Amino acid sequence: MSELPDHDQPMPLVSHLTELRTRLLRCVAVIFAIFIGLFSFAQQIYTLVSAPLRDHLPANATMIATDVASPFLTPFKLTMIVSLFLAMPFILQQVWGFIAPGLYRHEKRVAIPLLVSSIVLFYAGMAFAYFLVFPLIFGFFAAATPEGVSMMTDIANYLDFVMTLFFAFGVAFEIPVAVVLLVWIGIVDVKYLKKIRPYVIIGCFVVGMVLTPPDIFSQTLLAVPMWLLFEVGVLFGSLIRKRRHDEEVADDAPNPPPASQP
Repeated sequence: MSELPDHDQPMPLVSHLTELRTRLLRCVAVIFAIFIGLFSFAQQIYTLVSAPLRDHLPANATMIATDVASPFLTPFKLTMIVSLFLAMPFILQQVWGFIAPGLYRHEKRVAIPLLVSSIVLFYAGMAFAYFLVFPLIFGFFAAATPEGVSMMTDIANYLDFVMTLFFAFGVAFEIPVAVVLLVWIGIVDVKYLKKIRPYVIIGCFVVGMVLTPPDIFSQTLLAVPMWLLFEVGVLFGSLIRKRRHDEEVADDAPNPPPASQP
C-alpha cells in the first residue's frame, strides 16, 4: 500500500490563497513587532555592526555621513534588516506549515532536519563573516591605505558593503542543504558530484572573487568554506541515498510464506 500524505483531501484554491495570506500577515506582524522592540536600540545596533571597521580606523579617525538623513536612515534600515533576520525562523516555520500537509511522512523526516539546518547554517555564515572575515578584510584595507589618505568610510556605504557580505556568507553556508536536496529529489547523483569536484572548487573561487572585495584574503575565506560545505553536502547526500536504497531493497524483498498450521 502506497504511503499517503497526512492530509490527502484536496483543498480549494481559495482556501490555499486564504491560508497563504494569513501566514504572510503573520510574518509581517512578527517582523514589525521585532522592529518596534529594536528601534530604540538602532544606534547601538549600528555601533555593534560597525565595530569591525572602527577597530581598524587610524587614531582620531571616525566614520562619516555624507547625506543629511544618513545618521537616522542608516540605523533605521539596519534595524529593519536585523528584524527580518531575527524573524527568519518564524518565517520558515510558516512556510513549513503551508507546505507540510502536502508532504509524505518519509519526506517530512528529511525536510524537517533540512529546515532546521538551513536556519542554523545561515546564522553560522553571518557569524563567520562578522567574527573572522570582517576583521581580516578591514585590517587589510587599513594597512593598504596610501600614506596621506585618511580612511573615513561613509556609514551608508559601509552598511551596503557588510549586508552584501552577510548575505553572501549566509547563502554560501546553505550549500550542504542545497546539495542534499538535489540528491534527495534525484536531480543529481553523488557519483556525478564527486566527478565534478574540480570544477566545483574552481567555481567556489570564482564566486568568492565576484562576491567579495578584490583581495585574496576575503576571496579565500569565502571559497574554502564553500568547498568544505560542498563536501559535507556530498557526505550527507551519500548517507541519504544509501538509506533510500536500503528502504527500496526492503520494500522489494518477497514476503516470507506464512507458517504452516499444525
